[in-house]
Amino acid sequence: MKYQVQSGWLSGVRRVPSPHCNSRPDSTEIDLLVVHSISLPPGQYGGSYIDEFFLGQLDIDAHPYFSEIASLQVSAHLLIDRTGRVTQYVPLHHRAWHAGQSAFCGRENCNDFSIGIELEGLDTDTFTEAQYDSLAEVTLAIMDAFPAIDKSRIAGHSEIAPGRKLDPGPGFDWKLFFAKLDDLTGDAPLA
Repeated sequence: MKYQVQSGWLSGVRRVPSPHCNSRPDSTEIDLLVVHSISLPPGQYGGSYIDEFFLGQLDIDAHPYFSEIASLQVSAHLLIDRTGRVTQYVPLHHRAWHAGQSAFCGRENCNDFSIGIELEGLDTDTFTEAQYDSLAEVTLAIMDAFPAIDKSRIAGHSEIAPGRKLDPGPGFDWKLFFAKLDDLTGDAPLA
């Protein structure tokens, strides 16, 4: 296994601790993984703007769009950039602020019981092979550390916040992602 979870942190990844997190409710089982997409400014890749946004340090003068989002307090546990590089912002056992108003299988407030992974991209774009590879490897480590998360408990942001969010979008290839995950686990494909 390429990655391992140690005290809530993935081994071998870049760490940029975000203040936008807090403790989960007592006795909450982490049993959902949520896939998102993000690019800052929209449609532009690379640079430090996502880090700055998750740290609450976004310079609103750097791009007109930033004045619309600078006051938001947002984070995700992980980001996978276009090259497949993984950055972790929040320990996995803490609550990151990624889902917003959301529900999954009748449970509301998905931040309480989920892990959020952002892919650098737009909900109208496609994603890179390197991102799918890293996402499958990271997911395997998360599933190992949090056994309540299985393939049926992996959702897109659009599934937990329908009508409000579209990401990761139609450009995200769920079949490819699950095939890569199956290759790593040796599991049969999800029906």
